[in-house]
Amino acid sequence: MAEPVKGPASYFPSIEKKYGRPISEWEQLIRSSELTKHMELVAWLKSEHGVGHGHANALVAHTLKADAAG
Repeated sequence: MAEPVKGPASYFPSIEKKYGRPISEWEQLIRSSELTKHMELVAWLKSEHGVGHGHANALVAHTLKADAAG
């Protein structure tokens, strides 16, 4: 049996459904922002793109972790 998805990625299906954009597009938006700090990016997604706090937090956490891992 497949292991259930945990962490930020567990939000991805609902993010894609609610906002109509693939996760890769959100990652590109985050990476193209001049902001670099986690909470600044979360606030930006909330204010500029209407993303809820939990979804914004998951997107930023996942993207920054992926970037740090190289």
